[in-house]
Amino acid sequence: MSAIDPTTATTAQSGSTSATNPKATLDKNGFLKMFVAQMSNQDPSSSQDPNASTQMMAMFSMVEQLTNLSMQDQTSSAVSLLGKTVSYKDSDGAIQSGVVNSVSTGTAGAATLTVGNLSGIDPASIQSVA
Repeated sequence: MSAIDPTTATTAQSGSTSATNPKATLDKNGFLKMFVAQMSNQDPSSSQDPNASTQMMAMFSMVEQLTNLSMQDQTSSAVSLLGKTVSYKDSDGAIQSGVVNSVSTGTAGAATLTVGNLSGIDPASIQSVA
């Protein structure tokens, strides 16, 4: 029998070693896929708690709202850098600096900066703000 612990993303089988994937996460799309799979594989003749699906939908709604709030907070933080001189690590790991000229959001809602003439700078790469 196997068990999955969603809080640590650890999968273990009885009598065997366990494997851990610290980068494993369940985003809202993954959660929705899991929910749909659970609903489609449900046995309609079994007596199941009628509140279970309502609780699952409430959890999905909460995950979605928290994700949206997090994206808004990241965008607000990025906007607060407009006009400021920042130092950031580029893709090669070298420290670069320049003035933040603009903030863009992609289709997933993640904010990126344009520093000087270079766009697509991840706000997480910022090392300092002057």
